[in-house]
Amino acid sequence: MSGIAKTPRAPYYAAIFTSRRAGEPGDGYAEMSERMEELAPAQPGFLGIEHARGEDGVGITVSYWRSLEDIRAWKAVDEHRNAQRLGRERWYAAYHVRVARVEYDYGFD
Repeated sequence: MSGIAKTPRAPYYAAIFTSRRAGEPGDGYAEMSERMEELAPAQPGFLGIEHARGEDGVGITVSYWRSLEDIRAWKAVDEHRNAQRLGRERWYAAYHVRVARVEYDYGFD
C-alpha cells in the first residue's frame, strides 16, 4: 500500500510509529514490513495506513483505526507481536509509538 489513506469521517484513531532503522538492507525487514501491510487490513477496525522513510533511516508509519480496542487487538496479534520482537532485537535503533484521536480531517483528491 502506498499513498494517502482513504479514512472515514472523524472521529477515529491513529497509531503513529516513528522509528530509526539499525539493521542493514536484506535483513528480513522489507519482507516483514510487507507482511504486516498484508495482515493489518484483515484486522477488525482497520481503516488505512500511510508511511514514509527518509534517507537517514527515520521512518513514520501511521495506521488508522476505528477504536482504541482495535489498536490494542492489532498489537496483540501473534504475527505482529513477533514483528515487534524482531524490531526491538535487530531492526530498530529507536522507536516510539503514539496513539491519538483524530477529531477532524480535511483535504482533496
